[in-house]
Amino acid sequence: MKNSPLLQKTVFMLAIAVLITLSSCQQPKEEKRPNILFIMSDDHAYQAISAYNDKLIETPQIDRIANEGILFTNASVTNSICAPSRATILTGKHTHIHGKIDNNFPFDTTNVTFPQILKQNGYQTAMFGKLHFGNNPKGFDEFMILPDQGDYYNPDFITPKGDTTIMGYVTDVITDLTLDWLDTEREKEKPFLLMYLHKAPHREWIPAERHYKAFTQKIFPEPETLFDDYKGRGTAAKTAEMNLRKHMTVSADNKIYPEVAKELKIVEPSEWGFKVFKSKYGRFTEEQKAQWDAVYGPINETFKKDYPGMTNEDYMRWKYQRYMQDYLACIAAVDENVGRVLDYLDQNGLSENTIVVYTSDQGFYLGEHGWFDKRFIYDESFKTPLVVRWPAKIKPGSVSDEMVQNLDYAQTFLEAAGIKAPQDMQGESFMPLLTEQADQWHRDVAYYHYYEYPGFHAVKRHYGIVTKEYKLVHFYYDVDEWELYDRLNDSLELNSVYHDPAYQDVVDSLTLKLYETRKYYKDSGELDEAYIQKYRDRGLIK
Repeated sequence: MKNSPLLQKTVFMLAIAVLITLSSCQQPKEEKRPNILFIMSDDHAYQAISAYNDKLIETPQIDRIANEGILFTNASVTNSICAPSRATILTGKHTHIHGKIDNNFPFDTTNVTFPQILKQNGYQTAMFGKLHFGNNPKGFDEFMILPDQGDYYNPDFITPKGDTTIMGYVTDVITDLTLDWLDTEREKEKPFLLMYLHKAPHREWIPAERHYKAFTQKIFPEPETLFDDYKGRGTAAKTAEMNLRKHMTVSADNKIYPEVAKELKIVEPSEWGFKVFKSKYGRFTEEQKAQWDAVYGPINETFKKDYPGMTNEDYMRWKYQRYMQDYLACIAAVDENVGRVLDYLDQNGLSENTIVVYTSDQGFYLGEHGWFDKRFIYDESFKTPLVVRWPAKIKPGSVSDEMVQNLDYAQTFLEAAGIKAPQDMQGESFMPLLTEQADQWHRDVAYYHYYEYPGFHAVKRHYGIVTKEYKLVHFYYDVDEWELYDRLNDSLELNSVYHDPAYQDVVDSLTLKLYETRKYYKDSGELDEAYIQKYRDRGLIK
């Protein structure tokens, strides 16, 4: 029996409908834009994250990000000092372009920041914690930021609705604010940018009671270069004022009460240390003072007995241990609180498509070369921790040694959000490194420029370039000195080989590369021309 024309037509129409349905199912779905959680601490040395080095402290929560994502071993900053680094992160520009060359010079507020761009493109934005400059961060729907450096205990906050004080420990408080925003303020239909910015472990390293009780009982391994004599380096290393014994204050930094220090006739580098100690101690409630005195009081009594018999070497070692006990105790609170936020993401189904970044505004010296603080282009200061998790895109357990910088965050986040970056941004998106497309990453040299001299810690002005193999540095302003380090054969950076004839070809090629790089980033001038002329005179370039 033949099918009727009506039945044939019906079958044909059904077939067409099925084909259309199947075709529509095969169309690629528009990718949902990722959330961005940017976690940054202040002065957190990569040596104090166990994913990089487990000799000092275990940081299981920060390690979680690395284990579930990617760890960068050669991440660095363009200018190792707090406010300039933060301005570079926000703008994607070097410090000489955005204007914040040091902690004192004003930030050019006409700069466009990546949070502004994300907000204009539909992202909900919030910032909690330490910004360090300005009191009205651009591009944020909500913010609560610490004034300037902020305080560890019972911190003040600047908000769009006015200033306020919140009782408690600053690392816990910043996390509480962050979690509260995620839980009550987040608009679930929008992607978000959340900047979760810790004050810790910035100087003067005042830990939470739950941690100083434990960490003051610990003894930490000394760095190999604790007693460095700087023989293999130039004037800058020899004259910097960052030595633990000579320049770290026994009161503000090592928590010896001013009256004890004065009784022992200890001469501080300045009265600054005494004033700071009194100011910070004065913020404690009576209960907090009692808890503090119960632990640090006995430390002071022991010090009173031991100090008169200490040699310079003994005193250096004592200061190093006191430094590490408090610095690392501050990090323990950061790690705990990072875990609280990661748990929230996991428990609320937000982890898969949220880019989680953990970094610091720069590196920090933990006694290497006898120093604390940062500022130098040398590795402990120049390099910064950087771990990134994004389960939707990043292969767990990835590691990269590419020369990424804080200059690159803005373009990376914008590309991840599907937004074209402004042409005047100077970084390079490292999205290819997150998605196993390293052949699309092009930088082989990182540029650095430090300006704050004369200034705190007396680190001389310098600029330089760093590759995976070498580091070329020019110290200038009141000196004219060059240094070259072989990063593969001198990982501790103990001996400059700039004047070694065996490295003359390296010096020549890197010097030209340095000036090409300075020109590329628009940081060149008459000084550059004077040095380029020397190479013309030698017939090396036309």
